[in-house]
Formats: sequence, structure tokens, C-alpha cells
Amino acid sequence: MRWDDLRESTNVEDVRASTGGGAGLKLGVGGTLLALAASYFLGIDPRLLLGLMSAVPTQQSAPAAHYGTPQDEQGRFIAAVLGETEDTWSAIFQERGLEYVPPKLVLYRDAMPTACGTGSAAAGPFYCPLDRKVYLDLGFFQQLADEFQAPGQFAQAYVLAHEVGHHVQNQLGIADRVRAAQERSSKAQANQLSVKLELQADCFAGVWARHADQTKHILEQGDVESALRAASAVGDDTLQRRTQGYVVPESFTHGTSAERVSWFKRGMAGGSIESCDTFSAPT
Repeated sequence: MRWDDLRESTNVEDVRASTGGGAGLKLGVGGTLLALAASYFLGIDPRLLLGLMSAVPTQQSAPAAHYGTPQDEQGRFIAAVLGETEDTWSAIFQERGLEYVPPKLVLYRDAMPTACGTGSAAAGPFYCPLDRKVYLDLGFFQQLADEFQAPGQFAQAYVLAHEVGHHVQNQLGIADRVRAAQERSSKAQANQLSVKLELQADCFAGVWARHADQTKHILEQGDVESALRAASAVGDDTLQRRTQGYVVPESFTHGTSAERVSWFKRGMAGGSIESCDTFSAPT
């Protein structure tokens, strides 16, 4: 992935120097894989699974942040991807007569307090709608490569673009409408709505990829395949087979591997918010 010429976002709160050092939950490779599969990718709220996060905003104070661009290469790469998501979504929102307010990205180690409670690296990257921030422990990307067999910088960019997609849903009011509908629904219906929300975030990641490549020519040979491997690796069906040996379709909350791949590709092909209407698509 070509990123050296991308504008690096200044909406980064790098608190890695103030977090870590054994503060987080240490699950080991196998335990972390299970936690990742059951929470971030299978839709079980990591706050409940790990017992680390409360369901309501907290008054916890965050460690002192170093605002601005990280100095290490991986941090700079993520800041560049975030900057490109800002440019892409600002342009798309402007075309619709709207203003895009970008999220903050918090880089941390192990665990740290958030507006949604205490976040844990074991739960994977996540977006907190209460403070409109994406939280990321960069160590997750090593697990993405080693445990999920999805290496490559564009696979990492896909993960971040998916979380930014949730921020886009939050700004457009989609997330609030889905949560309200889920409160009136059965568990099975709520799961189906969750699947549609997650697949739309995958599609929005594809929209970003298309626009970023059109304007900045970021894609190199093999990049798209790298993102598709990541999307396929985290499908509900694939992860359930790996963690429990069988599949329970009614428990899906993020979509199958085929669906996640398909909607990312639809976003790249359509390049618009309208092309990502997962809620009107057949179940």
C-alpha cells in the first residue's frame, strides 16, 4: 500500500507511553483469540465478555495523551490512513450538503479508560459512540497476521476503515435508529440488525478504499486481496468453526465470511453511501 505521500491526521491521541506495563488483561495467545472472536468479531459486547467495561459512561480519567502524529512507522501509517479517511468522508459529506466531523483515534497499550468504560486490547479495536473515538492497540495487527492469517498493511487499513465506518453511521444517525429498533425486537431480529450494521461498515470501508485509490492511488498489487482475506477471516461462520467447531446462524451478528467480502467489494464498486444500503438487501 502506498502511503508515504498521504496526509497524516492530527486527530490522534497517542497514549501508549502512559498505558501498558501490565495494566491490561493478559489472556495469552489462545485466550486472546477466543476473546477477539467472541467479542469484536462475533458481536458479543467485549465489555460484558471481559468484565472490563461498564454499559454506561464513566467518570474515569484518561491518561495524559500526546496529541498529534506518532513518530514510529506503524503509528505514522495508521495516522496516514486516518487522514485519508478524513479527506474521503469530508468530500462525500460535502457532496450531500453535510459536514463531516472526524473521530479521534486513540493508540494505547493493554487497557485504558474510555467514555464507554475501560477498554482492553484483548477485545480488539472498537469504536465508542459516546466519545466518538476509535480505540486501537497496535499489537492487534500482529495477531491479525499470525492468528487470523491476514497480514499486510491494507488489511490493517481495512480494520481502521471499518471502525471509521461505524463513526460515519453514528454521524448519519443510522446507528441510533438501529439501536432503537433493536430495543423493540426479539434477540434474533436484533442480531439480524447487527449483521446489517456491521456489513454496512464493511461496505463503507470499501467506499473509502475506492475514493482513496482514485484520488491518491494508494493500492498496489495484492492489496485488495489482503483486505478480502481479513474480511473473510472474521466472518461469523469462519470464527465459530474455529472457536467451537460448529456454526449457529441465528447467533450471527457480523455476517458470514462471504457476506463481509461481498459488501466490502460492493463498496469499492459503488463508491457511495447509497451503494451500502444493507438494510434493504435480502437477509
